[in-house]
Amino acid sequence: MGVTRVSLCQIPVVHEPKTNLETARDALARAAAQGAELAVFPEATLTRFGRGVTETAEPLDGPFVSGLAEAAREHGIAVIAGVFEPSADGRVFNTTVALDADGGLAAAYRKIHLFDSFGARESDVVAPGDVPAVVELAGLRIGLITCYDVRFPELARALVDRGADTFAVIAAWGSGPMKEEHWITLVKARAIENTMWTIAVGQAPTPSARDGFGVGRSMLVDPMGVVRHDLGPGHAVLTGEIDPAVTVSVRSTLPSLDHRRLHRS
Repeated sequence: MGVTRVSLCQIPVVHEPKTNLETARDALARAAAQGAELAVFPEATLTRFGRGVTETAEPLDGPFVSGLAEAAREHGIAVIAGVFEPSADGRVFNTTVALDADGGLAAAYRKIHLFDSFGARESDVVAPGDVPAVVELAGLRIGLITCYDVRFPELARALVDRGADTFAVIAAWGSGPMKEEHWITLVKARAIENTMWTIAVGQAPTPSARDGFGVGRSMLVDPMGVVRHDLGPGHAVLTGEIDPAVTVSVRSTLPSLDHRRLHRS
């Protein structure tokens, strides 16, 4: 396997899907100019958390995902992004879509762990998924993780056992006491404990937002836990490289996955 060029698309997200789609299209054009093969966007790229999420949710063949697919096809770049799709019980699913470079829907992961913490109640409007997802894109086998999921190492390990060689963690991480520190620590921990390249992309903050979602700090972390890129708090598109030879080298030095004693296949 060769090196894969991955763009971290740390964009601001507003409540209007059409505006967010145009922002995503612009970011994809910038990713293409940087030679990216895969572009990763935040959780809830369709619309910002808060008012109107259930009304704004779309099926996966709706205009937002269709627009992303068209842009992916135009630029020849695979895409990972967060959307909301309607649930039969009147809530929505917090869904990560994975599109291949031809715009085809390669996977849809419905967030398993819902953020009923720090005074929030995601489960009031979001129905949980129950199936971990690994998708093949741009020469990688990517395990999909959404925001609060990153606090659950058993999900990351389940993705490893399903053949993942890279993690994509997408988030609309909330601000608050120690929250940014938690984000950085948890992303690095998932990379270190699984000796895994980890792509972590969050929303950029918006000046008018008062809900606290979006601290930025998107990162590309290598299998030794070294942060190769950190986008800070602002709107940015940055392309880095994932080299599988680094994974092989780290795992020859630190074969912790082979040393598991409680592993169940």
